[in-house]
Amino acid sequence: MSNVQNFIYDNNLQWQASFNENTDKCAYAYRGSLVITPGKVLSADKQLPPKATATQVILTSNSDKIDFIACELETLDFFEPFVERYKEVLSPDGLYLLFVTDLDANGKFEYEGFTFYAFALDESSVWNELLDHADLSKGDLKKLSPAEKIDEVYSEIKSTTLRISDKSYEDIKALQSSEGKILFGAV
Repeated sequence: MSNVQNFIYDNNLQWQASFNENTDKCAYAYRGSLVITPGKVLSADKQLPPKATATQVILTSNSDKIDFIACELETLDFFEPFVERYKEVLSPDGLYLLFVTDLDANGKFEYEGFTFYAFALDESSVWNELLDHADLSKGDLKKLSPAEKIDEVYSEIKSTTLRISDKSYEDIKALQSSEGKILFGAV
């Protein structure tokens, strides 16, 4: 097991994982949700669902740290607890993309020595946004296994120039909307 995988398991941070193993190019890769704030423990074998999660996570690691993570944060309010929870396995050299539903604009910023790319996420998914940024189409990935898809997207995204303006963390916080995500369809 990798250090990142051990960290996730030892702290019970995995939530609804759809992929949780190595790939041909990564010592560890993960897709699913990650717990930010755990739910209340009711008894030794019962716990409420997490209060806050990073959803639609795509994570890779070839070292003791997270090399790449892309995820959705339902609100920018989850950002500081996210960093606090995971900073032990974050790296100043990592590529960290956050798709935030209550952000009105994009920005690249530094926080506690780590660089984050924050994108407003409206009606799309993290996966579709990554494909757009990596200049890939779903057809490019159609016949690949789940592990190969992660490898391909990570390979392309890390060689892509993400055109996004530099901002301070204070600037990013000022871009937080009070409206949040708009749901479409039957409710």
